[in-house]
Amino acid sequence: MSDPVVCLPYAGAGAGFFRNWQEVAPSGVDLLPVQLPGREERTDEPPHRDVRSAVDAMLRGTALRDAAAGRRPVAVFGHSLGAVLAFELARAVEERTEITMSHVFVSGSPAPARGRAARSADLDPGEFLARVEELAGYRHPAFEVAEFRELLLPTLRADVAMHESYEPASPHPIDAPITCLRGVEDMLVSQEDAMAWAEATSGSFAYVELPGGHMYLTEDPEGVMGVIASTLDSSCG
Repeated sequence: MSDPVVCLPYAGAGAGFFRNWQEVAPSGVDLLPVQLPGREERTDEPPHRDVRSAVDAMLRGTALRDAAAGRRPVAVFGHSLGAVLAFELARAVEERTEITMSHVFVSGSPAPARGRAARSADLDPGEFLARVEELAGYRHPAFEVAEFRELLLPTLRADVAMHESYEPASPHPIDAPITCLRGVEDMLVSQEDAMAWAEATSGSFAYVELPGGHMYLTEDPEGVMGVIASTLDSSCG
């Protein structure tokens, strides 16, 4: 069995997105979706607004505690905002725990040193949703329903603010190997910005392009799972 994979969502999404992946995950791939506050069963909790507080909370979370108890190395996957969280969580695990971080999978995100130029978190609701849709090339169907939109908008806005204000915790690379995934038609993250993730690790680096745009993974979870499974199988072998 390969290492468990802690999964971190893109802005506005919850752990339920990854629970659907469990239906298509190859045998032996153990997905551990993280539920951040402000969504799904945690809607009554205020969402994080900075990466540092989110990482501190995740270090105390169930997924990492379970992995530590089983003395198993852990991999992590994140898309867009989730990629930033995955990277900083990996750094915190390496620096502050005895857990082995076996691999970091980042998707749909420029490298940490590249940052994000856009600033949209403080726009009014209509402009904000339009800007997010323009950047991501994707709009969750729930935002078409006024009741759900009112419920979900504060969390999405907090997530976007967290992503736009992110600065790396350290200029130094992490030790864990990194695989960067990107939709070949992604208009938000350039190939150059994605490949710059090579500078964020002192270990090995791989770059993989899959069909689709910035939100390619919503249409091709099997492709992402295939990359994760083959990478972890290779490292175990």
